[in-house]
Amino acid sequence: MSNLSLEQNQLKQTLKEAMIELFYENKEEFSALLTEIIEDIALSKAIEEGEQTELTDRGTIFGILNQEQ
Repeated sequence: MSNLSLEQNQLKQTLKEAMIELFYENKEEFSALLTEIIEDIALSKAIEEGEQTELTDRGTIFGILNQEQ
């Protein structure tokens, strides 16, 4: 069992090192990826919040839009 634990620790350390190396070598791509992930999470939360609000009928929305013109 200790060999398995040691192998898991080695794998974990290797993955950490690979991610750090990836970050330093590809900062722009990594930053773009993180930005996309954050935007997806925010959109998902906005959709969830929107699903909990009361629906407005189409006529009301178009009435408001027509008043603004």
